[in-house]
Amino acid sequence: MNHAFCPIQLGHTGRLRSARLLSIALCCGLFPSGTLLCQTVTSVSDDQTSVSITPRPRRPSQTNSRPGSLRLDVNLVLIPVLVTDLYDRPVRGLSKENFRLVEGGVEQKITHFYNQDSPISIGLIFDASNSMRTKFAETRKAVSEFLRMATPGDEFFLLKFSDHPEHVTNFTTDISEIEDGVDSIRTAGWTSLFDAIYLGMDKMKHAKNTRKVLLILSDGGDNNSRYTESEIKQLVKEADVRIFAISILYGAPALEKITEESGGRALRVRNLDELPDLASNLSEEIHSEYVLGYSPAENQRDGKYRKVKVDLLQPTGSQRLRTSWKRGYYGPVQ
Repeated sequence: MNHAFCPIQLGHTGRLRSARLLSIALCCGLFPSGTLLCQTVTSVSDDQTSVSITPRPRRPSQTNSRPGSLRLDVNLVLIPVLVTDLYDRPVRGLSKENFRLVEGGVEQKITHFYNQDSPISIGLIFDASNSMRTKFAETRKAVSEFLRMATPGDEFFLLKFSDHPEHVTNFTTDISEIEDGVDSIRTAGWTSLFDAIYLGMDKMKHAKNTRKVLLILSDGGDNNSRYTESEIKQLVKEADVRIFAISILYGAPALEKITEESGGRALRVRNLDELPDLASNLSEEIHSEYVLGYSPAENQRDGKYRKVKVDLLQPTGSQRLRTSWKRGYYGPVQ
């Protein structure tokens, strides 16, 4: 079985307002476990606590090979899918016949189907801006509830953001380290949400598990990042990190778009008292996923982005269910 590896080389389309952001290059590819795998191209210190942006080279033509990457034919595509009910609870017991998978408008034959509950590398991205001051206590409880649902082998890191993002703890399997890190956070400043996502994606280069998730806890949109929404969306397209977000009291349209593209989703809590339970349910959800595998009917070697759509055929008599999946992948090049 061959697997494809795709690098990330993003064009620098946004205006940089500061020279302080972490310069990284990522590559991604299809991993046998069923998700896209981020791989290290440039070594970066784990304990770096601030971010530096440097201009990035323009992305080369899709038909050219990309430097520093290994590209192989894609014979099997594996798409992880989450299914939840109206109460955001994971739905189990579905079969291959409950799913319909389409790539580029053409229905694909699902040849592989299984449940996946392997360990996850999870990055917690905590909004420490001034507006979170009155929401901190309940958000702290939400983190504890989320960690309480961890399974053996899970690892976590903690990142906070206000005027700029900063690492609080490195990867650890000791959830008390994460809880102590949250306790050390003090709220102040603006909201550099997009920069925090960028730094979280970079941190995932050091993850030991093949399944990778970012969880963002925030009460609003971005107002102080160097990176733009479009740049982050492009990064998410090419990386193997699923992003989930809990929007506290207020909706965040940008987060909804970014999380959906990654195969995750954004949830909004309107009552702070509901926050801990929501976080606990979300932890259970991300640990329960289906994997759909197929061989593309048209395996063109053009390096272009392939859009994927998953339809759920509702079981008879069931309530309305919803699905989340990675929206596509980059095909191989000659």
